[in-house]
Amino acid sequence: MTNIIKIGNTAIGGDNPILIQSMTNVDTADIDAVVAQINELERAGCEIIRASVYDKECALALSKIKERINIPLVADIHFDYKLAIASIENGADKIRINPGNIGSDDRVEKVVDCAKSHNVPIRVGVNSGSLPKDLQDEYGNSPKAMVLAAIRHVELLEKFGFYNIVVSLKSSSVLKTIDSCIEFSKVSDYPQHIGVTEAGSSRQGFINAAIGIGSLLHKGIGDTIRVSISGDPVQEVYAAWDILNALHLRHRGINVVSCPTCARKGIDVEKLAERIKHKYINETRFLKVAVMGCVVNGPGESKDADIGIAAGKDYSVIFTQGEKQMKVDNTKAFDILCEEIDKLLES
Repeated sequence: MTNIIKIGNTAIGGDNPILIQSMTNVDTADIDAVVAQINELERAGCEIIRASVYDKECALALSKIKERINIPLVADIHFDYKLAIASIENGADKIRINPGNIGSDDRVEKVVDCAKSHNVPIRVGVNSGSLPKDLQDEYGNSPKAMVLAAIRHVELLEKFGFYNIVVSLKSSSVLKTIDSCIEFSKVSDYPQHIGVTEAGSSRQGFINAAIGIGSLLHKGIGDTIRVSISGDPVQEVYAAWDILNALHLRHRGINVVSCPTCARKGIDVEKLAERIKHKYINETRFLKVAVMGCVVNGPGESKDADIGIAAGKDYSVIFTQGEKQMKVDNTKAFDILCEEIDKLLES
């Protein structure tokens, strides 16, 4: 079991729920734009948000951003230790650094001293693309090099009496990410933030993230997660919840399951499933809804759904827990199914 770490008023590690994180992709100095995006992400289910701090203006903006959001704010810093200190002083609930690129040990110590005085945790971020040269020379771009880099950075913080630490080991390679996180979990009790970095865009990114994050969570590894895609971060949050729902680790929202369809289908399964997903996209209450294209196997295949529909040529059957409730005309199927979903949500 990992150590418990506080990020603002939120705790991770130990028996705490696995939390979903994302990252803003608008200019951090544009306070209104950042706040708007964070609030949208929070509505989608984001629980921790990270923002790049690449200059002093970004660091100073953090205090104003914090006033207008409800979830912990993490500052992402590279190279400049002064920006790490300024971020903490302006209200960051956590900072993400790579101690290896912050500079000399005395600069790292200055960051640590500031983090201690504000009770702010530090995430040690190790990426396969920026490993220390000596480790790359000896071990190549490998999981072993990543784990040794993480240990080295952690020990540097510990040397200054700092243990309020979260660690991430990420690669664009799904297998390297999995192997690195597994090996690190064997030698450390620090909580891990997991994800596949540079996962790609859209379909490829979601596949890489689902395999990498899902494999680790299934092994009990991971305290916070981020699905990293090149695009709208709101989609990252939805995908993260899908992963947690699939593994039965947490439950949120309308989980729509639908059949792969065949020549027997009586309705446009994909269209109906997508309409339901869109209508309830930000619903926080959990419900499993099945959309089946025919009445032959539909009810039986979806007995574990809270509610579902199985279509015939002209009419559909709405059922709960596999039991038939009513027969409806296909032209009215969506509206009636939504009415029944709403009843269940309110019950």
